Amino acid sequence: MRTRENSPHHLSLFVATMIVGCAAVVEGATPDDANIPDAAATARHIDRLLAEADSEPTAISQPPGVCDDATFMRRVSLDVVGDLPSPEEVAALVSDPAPGKRTALIDRLLTDPHYGENWALYWRDVILYRRLENRALIVAQPLVRYLTEQLNNGVGWDEVAGQFITAEGNVREEGSTALILAQEGKPEETTAEVARIFLGIQIQCAQCHDHPTDRWTREQFHELAAFFPRIAVRPINKKTDKRSFQVVGDDNFPRRRRNTNNRRRGTAEHYMSDREKPDAPGALMTPKFFLTSSQLPLGTEDQQRRETLAEWITASPWFAKAQVNRIWTELVGWGFYEPVDDLGPDRHCRSAEVLDYLAAQFAASGFDMKWLIRTIALTQVYQRSYETPSEGDVTDSTTASLAAPDACPSQRLRADQLYNALVTALAIDDSDDNFRQIRGAMKGRFAQFRGPRGQFLKTFGYDPSTPLSEVSGSIPQALVMMNSPQIQRQINGKNPRTMLGRLLKDNDDPREITRQLYLRTLAREPQPGELNACLNYVHDHRDRTEAFEDIQWALLNSAEFLHRK
Repeated sequence: MRTRENSPHHLSLFVATMIVGCAAVVEGATPDDANIPDAAATARHIDRLLAEADSEPTAISQPPGVCDDATFMRRVSLDVVGDLPSPEEVAALVSDPAPGKRTALIDRLLTDPHYGENWALYWRDVILYRRLENRALIVAQPLVRYLTEQLNNGVGWDEVAGQFITAEGNVREEGSTALILAQEGKPEETTAEVARIFLGIQIQCAQCHDHPTDRWTREQFHELAAFFPRIAVRPINKKTDKRSFQVVGDDNFPRRRRNTNNRRRGTAEHYMSDREKPDAPGALMTPKFFLTSSQLPLGTEDQQRRETLAEWITASPWFAKAQVNRIWTELVGWGFYEPVDDLGPDRHCRSAEVLDYLAAQFAASGFDMKWLIRTIALTQVYQRSYETPSEGDVTDSTTASLAAPDACPSQRLRADQLYNALVTALAIDDSDDNFRQIRGAMKGRFAQFRGPRGQFLKTFGYDPSTPLSEVSGSIPQALVMMNSPQIQRQINGKNPRTMLGRLLKDNDDPREITRQLYLRTLAREPQPGELNACLNYVHDHRDRTEAFEDIQWALLNSAEFLHRK
């Protein structure tokens, strides 16, 4: 089954508690367990900084109090492993009196293999959503496999970024080639995405003219592009292989070879076109890093160019800030910079002291993404509580009142999270023909986007870099949730193979059935008003089975199920 409750990694709610060291990192030293910043202490300091800055106009006013255990468990489970907790896990957390149970839960989830997969799917969308053409989708599965392994093994984000920037090889085998393939190896497009994803700086606006709202000049953009002219994306046409491409760095260029933009060969150097004479060769650009003016000489080989650029990028303070800002926004609901990928010295930053502090600690941790997520999840701002509307509204029970006008406590689930939540809530067995292809079981050229999961990606997918306030539902999405034949078959209470069918067969108590439906779908007990509304509906309905089918349908289509709050 897709559900995690039978996984060996979930035999106990609190088996894998992990405490990190609290000593400060010495600058230039390789982090280890003895000198990684203490996540809990870092989280407490962040909360203090936010509280002290509460009255400042650039700060976010945080609501008092923390959410209840059930809300926290659903929130952190969706954020870390991209799935709902089981009813047993919710019950165990709620009933556990241990003061450190939330910390233990976070640690356990970060050791779950689905942690790496969940965030690999997130980064897949970040990298591939802005692809130049759909052929790049052949790298989707290798990309997810690659990132899942790197993230689960705790490889530093600086090393991962470096592997993306310096990638070579068959795109069906080397997931790190995804970023270059998605931009077809074009120096300008590759430059723009490298700066946007790893530095959070939108320097692409300076490609044709000086940046209209930032300090970056056209020359600086093309000097950065001069690190990438020698990369090429070439087809692999072996008869025994599936059609594929390879990313290569080419340093063999005839002296008199004409400078063209043939991305199957690359070019020896990068030229900035002359806007007045577009047919002219343009200005020869020296590889220079726009943030520090560090440069390499003309003629430098491809691998040295890209390796050096990767070192300069990951050493920049904007590298740590960009990743902290992105992950914080995804977990907390508001960003220090918004949009999430538009940072820079000329951009407005709120709670800048918090960002600077957390980015420095993240760098000191060795750019450990698990450490960063753990730290944010331990803060009070992450565990905050929001008021909910009056009881009894089954279909929209999570509309939250905001403590700040620009805070976003409730955000729509990503397509993969929603699909996982459906499979778990409905206890779907992957032997079912309608949901057989789940969790990497798909094969083929665009397999990642076929089958039921693929339909969700097409219908519910969105660019993770889009501001959360701009991500909203659509009519096609509502129609899928309300009318999808696959979902309708799974809420058939007369079928003993469905979760609802088994529940109705094994239980006569409508209270317990309602309770189980809420726990499985919303990961919490029904409120008294909700329970009474459901019981009255069942009592007044002629057909008990149809009544509970309606209730389950309403829960699946509720704002609470479709959102993570």
